[in-house]
Amino acid sequence: MIKLLPILLAVLYGLAMYRFSVWRTARELDANSTELADPILKHITDRMAQALEIDRIKVHIYEIEPVNGLAAPDGRIFITRGFFNKYRQGQVTSEEMASVIAHELGHVALGHSRRRMIDFSGQNAMRTALAMILGRFIPFIGPWIAGVLMSLLAARLSRSDEFEADAYASALLVKAGIGTGPQKSLFTKLEKLTGARGAAVPAWMMSHPKTQQRIAAIEANEAKWAAG
Repeated sequence: MIKLLPILLAVLYGLAMYRFSVWRTARELDANSTELADPILKHITDRMAQALEIDRIKVHIYEIEPVNGLAAPDGRIFITRGFFNKYRQGQVTSEEMASVIAHELGHVALGHSRRRMIDFSGQNAMRTALAMILGRFIPFIGPWIAGVLMSLLAARLSRSDEFEADAYASALLVKAGIGTGPQKSLFTKLEKLTGARGAAVPAWMMSHPKTQQRIAAIEANEAKWAAG
């Protein structure tokens, strides 16, 4: 029983972290967001809502500067103020913004948003337990190895989610009459918009797939749909 105690404590820690993370995320988003009120984007999201056979798609502006979109565990969709500003400045089109919203809708519809929060807490628990175990056999280096292994696992799961959300977004954009052109064109802009230098990072270490891989996956889906 004593040998299992560290693992049990790690599991309890993971559960506690999950509950705390959900509460903290909801509180942060509630305090720093407002509903998106742009007539052009509303028109285009209404087209997507019609394709989904729902009344409306509610989008919020999250008041932070980094360029990003996100889907909260409670199902809400957010575009950051920094991303919205790029749209207002003409660097991103309304159709490209719609592709971001469609992507985040994919995360919600496919259960990624809630699962990511659970995975994050579970991975923290596993990292703690693994660090305890490896630390007994490989002092000092063991906890570092545990951290690297869990980071690789998290990146792999995240990349899988991104491909799935891309496919969902493509299908929705096609059904809404928008097409996948804006989705692909936005990918070519993202590195510049975000200031990222993804080419310097190995693909297997990135939480998002490389641009070329994402575009290739979308085009493969289009070819499959056309053949079907």
